[in-house]
Amino acid sequence: MKQFYILIIGLLITSTVFAQIPSGYYDYATGTGYSLKTQLKKIIDDIDDPEISNAIEELHQDQGYNAMDGFIASFDLDNYYETGSNTILDIYSENPSGTDPYTYTPISDECGNYSGEGDCYNKEHVIPASVFNDATPMYSDAHELLPTDGRVNGFRSNYPYGVVDDNQLLSQGGISNPTLNGSKVGNNLNSGYSAGYTGIVFEPIDEFKGDVARIYFYFATRYEDQVSAWSSFDMFDGSNDKVFTDTFLSILLTWHNNDPVSQKEIDRNNNIFYNHQNNRNPFIDHPEWVNAIWVTTQDTEAPSDPTNLIASNPTDNTIDLNWTASTDNIAVASYDVYINAAFAYNTGNPNTNTTVAGLLPNTNYCFTVKARDTSNNESGFSNQTCETTTDNGSSGGDIDIFFSEYIEGSSNNKVLEIANFTGTSVNLSNYTLKLSANGNASWGTPYSFPAGATIANQDVFIIANGGSTVCTSEYDDLNNAITSFNGNDAIGLFKNDVLIDILGDFNSSANYAQNTTLVRKPTVDRPTTTFDISEWNSFGSNNCDDLGTHNQTLNLDSYAENKVSFYPNPVKSYLTINIENNQPVKIQIFDILGKQVFNKTISDSGRIDLHSLKAGVYIITLTQNNSTISKKLIKS
Repeated sequence: MKQFYILIIGLLITSTVFAQIPSGYYDYATGTGYSLKTQLKKIIDDIDDPEISNAIEELHQDQGYNAMDGFIASFDLDNYYETGSNTILDIYSENPSGTDPYTYTPISDECGNYSGEGDCYNKEHVIPASVFNDATPMYSDAHELLPTDGRVNGFRSNYPYGVVDDNQLLSQGGISNPTLNGSKVGNNLNSGYSAGYTGIVFEPIDEFKGDVARIYFYFATRYEDQVSAWSSFDMFDGSNDKVFTDTFLSILLTWHNNDPVSQKEIDRNNNIFYNHQNNRNPFIDHPEWVNAIWVTTQDTEAPSDPTNLIASNPTDNTIDLNWTASTDNIAVASYDVYINAAFAYNTGNPNTNTTVAGLLPNTNYCFTVKARDTSNNESGFSNQTCETTTDNGSSGGDIDIFFSEYIEGSSNNKVLEIANFTGTSVNLSNYTLKLSANGNASWGTPYSFPAGATIANQDVFIIANGGSTVCTSEYDDLNNAITSFNGNDAIGLFKNDVLIDILGDFNSSANYAQNTTLVRKPTVDRPTTTFDISEWNSFGSNNCDDLGTHNQTLNLDSYAENKVSFYPNPVKSYLTINIENNQPVKIQIFDILGKQVFNKTISDSGRIDLHSLKAGVYIITLTQNNSTISKKLIKS
C-alpha cells in the first residue's frame, strides 16, 4: 500500500483539488440498501431521469471501444509506483514494492500479437464481454476496461475473480503460474470467505483486489436493469438487485474492505468523468455505499482504540507518527489524526503510520489518533504523544542549505557543492537532488544523500561524477546520474520533495554555465527557486580552487530575530514587543487550526492587548523587512 503525506501549511489545513465530484452530483442518493443502488444507477446511466430534476444529472456518454486507446495512453500511466515513468500501469504486471518485471510504452506496445508474458498490452473487460454478448455501452465502458498484459489477459480468460487454492494451480503453456507479478489462476479455495465455489478463478495481487471489487459493484449498479437478462456467469445470481452469488459477494466485499480506495482509482474516476464518458464510479467516491447496499445487517460495532502511538523523527517541519493497528469486526478503513486535541486530517487508508509535514519549527505538538471502520464507526482516542519540531534554520524565513559551487568541466569533471549556514548541523535525510535535462518539463529520478549524511554548520557537502579528476580529495559522494549534467541542464535541490534551490532554468535548454565553474557569492545567505546568474561568480572550466569551503558574509542586522523580541510567554493580558531598530513589525497571531485571530503593525516598542484571546496555544509571527520568525505563544 502507498504511504500518504499530509501537508499542513502554517497549521492552516487546505486541500487543492484539480478535479473532484461536482457539487450536487449525488444529491439524489438518499436511500438505503437496493433503493440506494437504484438511485445511483439513475445518476450514472445515460437516461435523463425527470425525478432527478432537483439535483445535477450528468448523462453517461458512450465514446466507443476504440476511443479507449487514447484514454489509456493519456490517463492509465504509472504515476504512482514508478513516478514519471510514462509507462502503462498494468495491474497484472505492476510490482508495488519493487521493479516491474516489464513495462509498456503507450500506443507503441499495444497488441498486436503475443506469445508470452511481457510482449504487449491490450484492453481487458474486467467483466467478460461474453457475459453481455459484446453489447454497448458495456463493451466500451471505461470503468470496466483496463490495460493489461495480453498474455495474462488471455490466461485469465473468462474466469471469475476469486481466491486461488495454491495446491490447485492451472497449468498452461507460454506463461508461468503465478505470473511474474504474482497473479494466478486455479481452483477457488473453498473455505473461509471464499467458501461455496470450486471452479477455476483468477486472483490478482492484493494491491488491486479492491479496485476489481469496486469495478464489479459499479457494473452491477450501472447496468442494474439489464444484468438479469444476460448470459449465465458464475459470479452472478440472475437477479438485478443483489446480482452476485453469496460466495462471490463475500469475496468482493472482503476485497473492497481490505483494500481501500487508492489515489490511482480516484484519479482514473475523475479522468473518466471529466475527460471521457461523463459518469463516475460512486463506490470510489463513497466506498461506504458498498456496505450500505450489500451488507443487509448494518455494522454498528466500533473499532478498538489504537495503541502505542509514538511520535518520532522530528525535523523543522515534519513529525512521523506510528501506532499499533486497531481491530474491527469488518475492517478498519482509516485513521483520524488530531493535533493538540483538534482534528487535523484522515489518513484515507488503514496504514499505521503517517508523516505530518509543514509544521512550524521549534514548536511542541501533541498527537492522538482514532480509527474508523468501513461503516464509518469511530473508535476512542489512542494514547497521546508529544514531540517538538527542530529549529535548523527554517524559522528565519527561507534560511536553508543551498547550492554553493557548480563545476561543469571537461569530460566527466562534473561536481556539485551544497553549503550549510543555517546555524546548526543539518541532517540530509529529507533532501534530494533532481536533474531536468535539455529543457525537459519534468524532473528525473531523485538523488538521495547517503544514509546518515549531515552538513555541519558553515560546512559543505560535495557530490561528484565517478570519473571526475579535479580536487578528488574533497568529494563526499560519487553519483554519475545526478552529475550527468551539461551547461543547459537544470538541477534542483528539494526538501521534503519541495523545490528550495535551483541551478539553471527549469523547462529551458538555454546554456547558462557550459564549460564553467560557478561559485555562489558570499552575500547570498539562502536558497531560491528562481535561478539568477548575478548571485554567482564565474570561473573557467575545471576550476576547483574554492571547492571544499564556502565563504559567506552576512549582515546580521538584517535579521528580524536579532532585532525583535517579545515577552512574557505565557502571557495573561498584555504582550510586550521590543523593537531594537525602530523599523515596522507586522504582528500576526494564529490559533492552532491556523485561523488568524490578531493582526497589527507597529513601528515602536510597546504593549499589545490580548485580553480578547481565550486561554490556549497560539502561533505568533513577527515580520520585519523580508524576515519572519514564528514562535509558540501560550495564553494563560
